[in-house]
Amino acid sequence: MPAPCNRRQLLLGGGAFGAALWLGGCRTGNNLTRAPASPPLVNPQPTPSAAVIAAGLSVSQSAAGRIGPAFAGLSYEKSALAVPCFVPGNTPLIGLFRRLGPSLLRIGGNTVDRTQWRAGGAGHTAGEVAPTDIDALAAFLHGCGWQVLYGVNLATSTPAAAAAEAAYAARALGESLYGLEIGNEPDLYGDNYFAPWTLADCEERWEAFRRAILARAPAVVLTGPGDSYNVGRWTIPFGTWAGGGRIALLTQHHYRGNGRSPLATAQRLVSADDGLVAQLAELRAGAARIGVPFRLAETNSFFNGGAPGVSNSYASALWVIDHLFDIARGGGAGANLHGGGYGAGYTPIADRYGVVIGARPLYYGMLLFTLAGTGTLLGAQLSAGSLDVSAYALRLADGSLSLVVVNKEAARSIALAIECPEAAGAATLMALTGPALTATAGVEIQGATVGVDGSFAPLAPYTLGSAGREVRCYVGALSAALIRVSPGSA
Repeated sequence: MPAPCNRRQLLLGGGAFGAALWLGGCRTGNNLTRAPASPPLVNPQPTPSAAVIAAGLSVSQSAAGRIGPAFAGLSYEKSALAVPCFVPGNTPLIGLFRRLGPSLLRIGGNTVDRTQWRAGGAGHTAGEVAPTDIDALAAFLHGCGWQVLYGVNLATSTPAAAAAEAAYAARALGESLYGLEIGNEPDLYGDNYFAPWTLADCEERWEAFRRAILARAPAVVLTGPGDSYNVGRWTIPFGTWAGGGRIALLTQHHYRGNGRSPLATAQRLVSADDGLVAQLAELRAGAARIGVPFRLAETNSFFNGGAPGVSNSYASALWVIDHLFDIARGGGAGANLHGGGYGAGYTPIADRYGVVIGARPLYYGMLLFTLAGTGTLLGAQLSAGSLDVSAYALRLADGSLSLVVVNKEAARSIALAIECPEAAGAATLMALTGPALTATAGVEIQGATVGVDGSFAPLAPYTLGSAGREVRCYVGALSAALIRVSPGSA
């Protein structure tokens, strides 16, 4: 198909969009091609109010990765078990999980190494986990259809206590138990628990816990190490030592930066994360040598709880879409967005001691990502000049294309000409929008908000014009578009 012409040209509204991209044709070499007239659209996309720049997206047949079920999960501190959070009666939280799922919940964080197993405990007690807490978690997971990656204390517990807890968790959680994670960020234990502390010390202690756990729960799946960063010095060497025989999943954490730094701004959050790309390349190569998949089992925008006014802003919604697709393109098996609580930092779902307050902007980005579906990532070449726009393509099981385009430009929309790898059939678009990059409210997907119980009733998607292999649409300033293209007739 011919490439779109005048891609950096400023267009003056819908009339210019139709004239330049549909009726006028584009010049390729010495040939002028003209697209056939498109039938009237049932629910046409409105013209953006911001200045519009022409751009092109070419989708290839080449595979660039895969997004499987449970790719976008959540992560909570183990202390959440001490409040009525993961209980069967928390129907609002179940509804919000179901809206994203089914997926994978990770129970861990710093509090995992400060939580003790109490076989006779009363439950819902700070610093403890009792059988009734795990029973409640099991019922919660059954209600939302999720599995759990369950963390046990490595730093301040004993192998016997960890084994007793693991055995009970394996029985109570059943098929809802994806696996066990022993400890949290053991690469930092030298600062927090032990001095001196080496990788060899970590391996020796971890192995003692592993043996005790498998003696009580021989069928349980183990993962690790869940390091804070230190990929080359800790995660890969640990994984090489553990091999496929000790762990079934290599786990790592990643944050964009320090939430207390003056550099933790909304603009930096949505900019390219070169550190993540480098980390993923290192993890991908190491995991391939070890022979296990890898997952970012804890991740979010900025550590130290996030940056107030940034991690809870609309910027996080746009950021997380890029973040999750970057992980998929980098070979990761998924990611768990860390959260919980009601502070002004990061969390997909805000809650006050388990009582849901509502979905944060970050949740909306995760929701758009999950609405894109699962399947094979395809090559996607975007031609948008210097505009801060990213694009991703996914081949779904039914043969349709699911495309996601994220426009981080504050004042410029794009008129996008999409070249599909085959004839395009019916095409639709849903848009994620927000009032400003730093806004903490007013985020919508196709004109709808997510209710406190996960209810969600978006308006009908826009219908898009298509001809041959081409589909045309707008992507507004500071928005993300989910475009679905069904196969057409050759």
